[in-house]
Amino acid sequence: MVLAGGALAPAAHAAPFAAPAAQAAANPYERGPNPTVSSIEAVRGPFAIAETNVSSLRVTGFGGGTIYYPTSTGEGTFGAVAIAPGYTADKSSMAWLAPRIASQGFVVFNIDTLTRSDQPASRGRQLLAALDYLVEESSVARRIDGGRLGVMGHSMGGGGTLEAAADRPQLQAAIPLTGWNLTKSWSGVRVPTLVVGAENDTIAPVASHSKPFYNSLPSSLDKAYLELDGAGHFAPNTSNTTIAKYGISWLKRFIDDDTRYEQFLCPAPQGDRNISEYRDTCPHS
Repeated sequence: MVLAGGALAPAAHAAPFAAPAAQAAANPYERGPNPTVSSIEAVRGPFAIAETNVSSLRVTGFGGGTIYYPTSTGEGTFGAVAIAPGYTADKSSMAWLAPRIASQGFVVFNIDTLTRSDQPASRGRQLLAALDYLVEESSVARRIDGGRLGVMGHSMGGGGTLEAAADRPQLQAAIPLTGWNLTKSWSGVRVPTLVVGAENDTIAPVASHSKPFYNSLPSSLDKAYLELDGAGHFAPNTSNTTIAKYGISWLKRFIDDDTRYEQFLCPAPQGDRNISEYRDTCPHS
């Protein structure tokens, strides 16, 4: 099913996987027009997208899910992102975010976990299994650049995001959303990481979760900490422009190496009433 939003897919006679020469010379991974505040805050980006469901019976290592992907092939292959839900939740809890990211020029796999009680370490392994399936077996594998992959997740899925980043340093980006994990030190992570916490989170309080996570990441790492003003633990489960805006910018900057999005991350956002605290290691490497 093709979803509304953004540019139409190119005509059938367009040369597949052919990026414009001018863009290719500067950065072959840039996708889409020059970004603006309006474009990254939009509910849908410039790419028309489609979706396909993957049954848990067809995969191993995770619980299946829904893949969202750009219908266009005229700009080349895309980076890919896997998203995991939190404790007791399923993919519906992140269904607002996955197509929003895909419409900005990514293949996004919004997954279900094997069981709703899976702990962070298991969720981390499942995120990696989902990425492997995307790249190696999925119906959209040819649309994906297997060297440009990232992970996201909410709550225990956020804790799993950190686990996946620690286990696979080849990833390009990680974004734990109000993450929960009993492990507080992530000094071994080598993946650019945006930690998103919520000021009024009582389930994974920032003082004992998101802030220690961020502080433990290497100081040499490209990393940032974004705290949602007045928000609670379940803020990532409903449409949230702040999460989308900075999440998309992070994925673009580090999965696509698209420095056009650096303007939204460095210098640190100022005057955004939806952010109670922001830390970073700007300038990015």
